[in-house]
Amino acid sequence: MKLKNIKYLLLLVVAFTACNNEDDSKKEISEVKVEKVIPIIKEYGFVLNDYNVIRDTIRSGDSFGELLDNQGVSRSKVYEITEQVSNETFNPTKLVVGKPYVILKAKDSLGTPEYFIYENDKIDYTVVNIGDNIAAFKSQKPVTIKRKTVSGVIVSNLSEAMSNQGLSVLLSHELSSIYQWSIDFWKLQKGDQFKMVYNERYINDSIYAGIENIEGAVFVHQGKPYYAFDYMADPEKGDVDFYDEEARPLQSFFLKAPLNFSRISSRFSGNRYHPVQKRWKAHKGTDYAAPHGTPIWSTANGTVIASSYTGGNGNYVKIKHNETYTTQYLHMSKRNVRVGQRVKQGDVIGYVGSTGLATGPHVCYRFWVRGKQVDPFRQNLPAAEPIADNLREDYFASIKLTKTKLDKIPFKEI
Repeated sequence: MKLKNIKYLLLLVVAFTACNNEDDSKKEISEVKVEKVIPIIKEYGFVLNDYNVIRDTIRSGDSFGELLDNQGVSRSKVYEITEQVSNETFNPTKLVVGKPYVILKAKDSLGTPEYFIYENDKIDYTVVNIGDNIAAFKSQKPVTIKRKTVSGVIVSNLSEAMSNQGLSVLLSHELSSIYQWSIDFWKLQKGDQFKMVYNERYINDSIYAGIENIEGAVFVHQGKPYYAFDYMADPEKGDVDFYDEEARPLQSFFLKAPLNFSRISSRFSGNRYHPVQKRWKAHKGTDYAAPHGTPIWSTANGTVIASSYTGGNGNYVKIKHNETYTTQYLHMSKRNVRVGQRVKQGDVIGYVGSTGLATGPHVCYRFWVRGKQVDPFRQNLPAAEPIADNLREDYFASIKLTKTKLDKIPFKEI
């Protein structure tokens, strides 16, 4: 064979070998398997990947025993759990319809239930060990506090101004609660403005869980700015109150109204036509119309001296605040206090109804000064206790940064 032909054959062999090697390489690459990484899921203090997870909500008619029975827990075991778990930690007879629950089951051949987790609210939950070591404990989901600022302008009402910015209705309730002694929210004017520095709670840094607190606010009503800053003047009581930029309390001895977001449907009068009795007579109270079931508040601290029912008053509550002042609340759908009970300003004492001589849902609010029924809007009512002199310096220091931040927030335009 000639040398030229030999060289040609060698080139063919090298080329064939290279092709085979390339095919083998492709084959090896195609056979490489990519393993899927399963994320670790942690919740309620457990790694949920280690369990079979059952999630559901409490339905009408559900019982703790039936829920566990459906998962294979014997009745004797359920009885043992209910006997050993303290009702103060977990009361199996008081499951609330709509509350979520979780059952963690072992990944064994039997799928043995090991834990029952009950969500008391968005943040708080109770874990019941239903395995060998029966026990129960309360805990909380991790909560992050985020500081927020907002400003708004009134076009028609506060709720609308909040919702137009996608803000929680809870924020409007918080703001109206702060200013309920100094601003009549039924008399807001177009162009009134507000600004706030506040904190929100988030579960796992992402799920909204409500308002933590309002640090400071300013509400410009009829051209006058009303500042408000939170401050704990008495750490022993643990109550936070609001004061203005001069350390004067926003709170008054009495609330302006016994309920929130109502309207006055009939004022105190010496001669009013009674819509039920169809005759003219004195109306020694102020009627606040509101939806049926609206909570009614005690307008000041005091002691319940009557909680009863009469044909005219319907369900009613009467509260003595001191030797000078007494208030009464009529036509409730339901009373929430008993005689002799001490109540604080803002405590829910009943709910709006139309019992007794009433044509529609409202509360008739009556007011006594030294035993004489009077119009509360014509009284020079006392203010709340001011900040103690020895705390004023600390108060001004504590609000300085919040006020600076508040003042830097631009007002929104209409």
